[in-house]
Amino acid sequence: MSREYDDASGFVTSKPTLKKQGIKLPDLGLLETILSYKFQNRALLERATTHRSWAHEQVAPGSENEARQLHNEALEFLGDSVLGLVVADYLCKAYPAGTEGELSRMKHRLVSAPTLAEASLRLNLGDFLRFGRGEERSGGRRKDALLADVLEALTGAIFVDGGLSAATDFVQRALGEELQKVTPIAAAEADYKTMLQEKLQAERRPAPKYSVVEAVGPPHRRTFHVEVSWDNGSVRAQGRSKKTAEAAAAKEALAFMKTDKKEA
Repeated sequence: MSREYDDASGFVTSKPTLKKQGIKLPDLGLLETILSYKFQNRALLERATTHRSWAHEQVAPGSENEARQLHNEALEFLGDSVLGLVVADYLCKAYPAGTEGELSRMKHRLVSAPTLAEASLRLNLGDFLRFGRGEERSGGRRKDALLADVLEALTGAIFVDGGLSAATDFVQRALGEELQKVTPIAAAEADYKTMLQEKLQAERRPAPKYSVVEAVGPPHRRTFHVEVSWDNGSVRAQGRSKKTAEAAAAKEALAFMKTDKKEA
């Protein structure tokens, strides 16, 4: 295995001698076109698209350190922080009067795994990932978590290779649709539903179900009454749209669970 160092950062990249010759490698030139960024050190791009399962298949058993220099987890860790910084900077400029709570909710939504996975799918990043045989068979290229991971790893690689300006340009292109759509109101509506779902998942309970009980009033001034139910309870709320009503119901459900827990 040969080692390379990025002169600007000291970030280690490695090129292994493949155990199996004739392995088809991703078209990194095409990937650079998709990313609208050309790497000075393409070894960083190779590492960013390498899953740990592939790396461990390329080294001798027990060679953990060598595998770590091949896969993308360190770049993923770095990219997570860079993404957070870029998104936070964008939101502060787009909503200079936003409260900390509003900005936090918008940021949480933008850097969440489902959002990053959707952006990754648009860029077809799964097509360029290198997986081990087991992960390939289990459908790794379609898993939201792994698609989100590779977007973070690529962000980290671009940051190492080209600096914060290049990483900012990439993030704003990759998340362009989401950045345009996010608003304090939309983030708040989504946040309560997300928190309720995550709470139930953490407790290994079924996901909540939302249903419209009734819609009253003329079409231009309709009020929706929604019920959210879970394994041992339900609450109702209303709003001027289905989404608003569902968010209000999720908020009520969280408050109910908190009160119920105290009384217990």
